[in-house]
Amino acid sequence: MKVHRWKTITAVAASLALAIGAAPPAISGTPAPAATLVQSPKVSATLSASDLSKLPLTNRHLTKREKANLAVVLRAYHAGEGDVLDAQGFMNLFARDGVLNGIGGVEGQSSLRGQQLGGLIVWMGTFLPDVHRELKHITVNGDVVSIELSIQGTFLGGFETPAGVIKPTGAKVDFPTADFWYLRNGKVEVFDCHIAFTTLYAQLGILPDYASAVAASRAEHSQPKGNP
Repeated sequence: MKVHRWKTITAVAASLALAIGAAPPAISGTPAPAATLVQSPKVSATLSASDLSKLPLTNRHLTKREKANLAVVLRAYHAGEGDVLDAQGFMNLFARDGVLNGIGGVEGQSSLRGQQLGGLIVWMGTFLPDVHRELKHITVNGDVVSIELSIQGTFLGGFETPAGVIKPTGAKVDFPTADFWYLRNGKVEVFDCHIAFTTLYAQLGILPDYASAVAASRAEHSQPKGNP
């Protein structure tokens, strides 16, 4: 696998926001042709006992409201599957002012709203056309759904960074993620997505330039301090 080295550690940090939060061209503009959007098949708004038995739940004694909230979240994951990519369906699950926060839930550049939510589905489908989310542990507590999962797929689409586009290598990726969904009245108000980018970048063959980071740090600390 070809190893990519960026010029500065700053570019690495900036790309984190770009990858999950800040809208790259494929998100903010016309959907990239590599991502084929189809209408999601109907997914049940309710979960039967049989459905629940197949899920990795930490607590199976859910209230009616908790089951409904979980159903919304599962429909969101379904909309983002590589063989579905239902951008509009994903957006419809959010409240009017609903937001998706990436990179530790930091507001601003790493937050998505409105059309950007659907654009993220398009971008992920371009980057990892066969994207799949393997749910490992699901905890439902009232209007909060917490999920430990891994995002899997094949690096077949260009990966945009502040330093340019990294061409696909066909590498298989499987990186851990923790998602926290906050719902109200059957809609997603806040979705906090925490991705293990260190693992993702290692699997993509992307290495930060530590030498530049050390040099920048030394230069900063060597500057004369002003008088208090």
